[in-house]
Order: sequence, then structure tokens, then C-alpha cells
Amino acid sequence: MTGYRALLVLGSAIVIGVTGCKSNSPTAAGPEPAAPTATIDMSTAGMVSGTIHFAGTPPQRVEIDMGQDPACGLTGGTNLSEQYVVHNGRLANVFVSITGGLGNKVYAAPANAINLDQKGCRYTPHVIGVMAGQPVEFTNSDPTMHNVHTTPDNGNPEVNISQPPKAGTTRQVFTHPATMLAVHCANHPWMQAFLNIASSPFYAVSDTNGHFEIRGLPPGTYTLTAVHEELGTQTAQVTVQSKQTAAADFSFSAARAAGQ
Repeated sequence: MTGYRALLVLGSAIVIGVTGCKSNSPTAAGPEPAAPTATIDMSTAGMVSGTIHFAGTPPQRVEIDMGQDPACGLTGGTNLSEQYVVHNGRLANVFVSITGGLGNKVYAAPANAINLDQKGCRYTPHVIGVMAGQPVEFTNSDPTMHNVHTTPDNGNPEVNISQPPKAGTTRQVFTHPATMLAVHCANHPWMQAFLNIASSPFYAVSDTNGHFEIRGLPPGTYTLTAVHEELGTQTAQVTVQSKQTAAADFSFSAARAAGQ
């Protein structure tokens, strides 16, 4: 066989070999499509309304000495501890949310930011709720330097920023559900607030009268969870009828507050 013919045969074999090695494996699958976001049908939606009670005599709120930073007193008023804010036997600052019964429904996070301000060397409000993926804005309205510090929790990253006096708003997005995620200020150790990141838009924080409302719920039976920073967690089952209001109250005890 001449060199030319040998080379031609060899080239044909290579072509046949390459053609014969074609893979029969299926094409790699792409990413799973995102679940469609659910919408709230207000024509059939109901709501949950309730009150958080405090049984017994609550621990007395303590005035906080802010003398280490004279700027903290420039806004006036008395700074009291906020662990137990109770009026007429009703408890404020309890985070209440739907934690069961929604199935696999996914709701889009609101684009509007929830603000946590620093005013009078305290965080305002003391307890906030946001939906996972919704922005939180940290604002410094005080004439002094503040620090905003959260620790990592359930996949949410640490936040540790400083804000100059009366300057700047820092926006942060928390993408994983969490309850009572503490916020501290390294410059003023008495300052503390709590973030609650919900997986759905169905949540509320009890007001100064212990009242809460969760609106826009599709008819169904749900698990309702109430969380307090010191008193822990309680749950209840509630059934929401179309265009009706379901009642759901919780009661936290003074004995538990005292650690008994």
C-alpha cells in the first residue's frame, strides 16, 4: 500500500471511529423552572384577628442610663427597657405569622423597604417583620455615630455597619426565614431590636394594645405561631372562612417571664 493510500484509509477509519462514538446520553437538564408566584384573591380572602394577653404582673420596665453618650438625650424622653411592654394585661412586640397550611404556594416579596430607625439611641420599632427578599433599611436619625450589627442566622449573612450622625440609609435584604434575629449597636450596648423574616406575606406584630391582624388569607386551616423575644413560642390552629374574620388569642404567663 502506497503512503498516500495508507493515509487515506487511516483518515477514513478516524472519521468512522469518531462517528461511532457519538454519545447516547440525554442532554443535561437545565435548572428547574421557578414556581409561579401566587396572588391574593381579595374577593374571597379572610383574615385573622387576635390579642396577645399577659397573665399576671409583668416585670417592671427599667429606665436605661444613657449617660455615656450625651447625644443620646438630645431627642428628649425617657428610654425604658422594652422586653416586656404590657398595657392593661396585653403584650406588645409579639411576632405572629402563618407557619403552616399554605402548601407549596410561593408569594413575591414586596419591593418596598421596611425601615428600622435609630432615634434617641434606641431602635424604632423594637420588633419588625419583613418578608424574605424584602429590603430592610437601617436609618440613623441621631446626632451620634451608630453601629448596626446582626449575627449570621439560617443562611442570612452577618450585617456589621457603622452609620455617621444623621447620615445615610443602609439597605439590606434577608433571603431566608428567621425569627427574632437580634440587632445590636456596638457603640450603645443597651440598644437592641429584633428582625423577623417571614416566608409569606401573612404576618403581623402586636401593637401597644396587644392587638394583631393578618389580612388577605385564602380560605383554609392554618398554623398560627406567636413568638416573643423572652417568652418563647406558642402555636394555634385557626380556620379562615371566605370573607370572614377568624379570632385567635394567645396568653403568655408572668411565671414564664420570671424563669419559673
